[in-house]
Amino acid sequence: MAERYQQVYPLAPANGHPRSDEESSNLDAKELKRRKRIKLAIYAFIFTASQIIVTLVFVLVVMRVKSPKLRLSDKFEFQTIETNSGSKPSFDISFTTQLRVKNTNWGPYKFDNTTAAFAYEGETVGQVVIPKGKAGMRSTKKVPVSVSLSSSQLKNNTNLGSELSGGILTLRCTAKMTGKVKLMLIMKKKKSANMNCTINIHVKEKTVNLKC
Repeated sequence: MAERYQQVYPLAPANGHPRSDEESSNLDAKELKRRKRIKLAIYAFIFTASQIIVTLVFVLVVMRVKSPKLRLSDKFEFQTIETNSGSKPSFDISFTTQLRVKNTNWGPYKFDNTTAAFAYEGETVGQVVIPKGKAGMRSTKKVPVSVSLSSSQLKNNTNLGSELSGGILTLRCTAKMTGKVKLMLIMKKKKSANMNCTINIHVKEKTVNLKC
């Protein structure tokens, strides 16, 4: 029997055109360039988004200007407490304490001269001047003051005798401080600080309960 020989032909590419090495190299180079462009676009997006976030944080936190807080310290050192709860009730009190200017801004707060008034039932019984100064960035400025209070100028003291007999004298301390917060060495914002404190002085114990 004669042997039959079958000729085997190599398979051709599906598109009918064999791909050369040069074409494959060109396709690989284009794919690499495309991937690089995608990476660059992703990096650019991440950088832009991070810059936007940093800017928002800077504007909302750093550049946001808040009103400073003016408070009276609850630490009183009395030099004099003289009271009379008789037919002509009166008091003469002197002490030292601190007024505190708390600045929570990212820039110093320069404040003007300020007068703090002490009053009994709406009538002034003493004043103290806070000289102009500066509270540093995110810090508290402590201003020592000496205070003298007297009932000699009171016109309406109908409740004074009963208060002194009870041993507790209730006063109020109010003040309005004006000044400017300086940011980035160029921008200034006007801000005021208000204080309204109730002072209960225990005349016998020489102690104070303070509420601001």
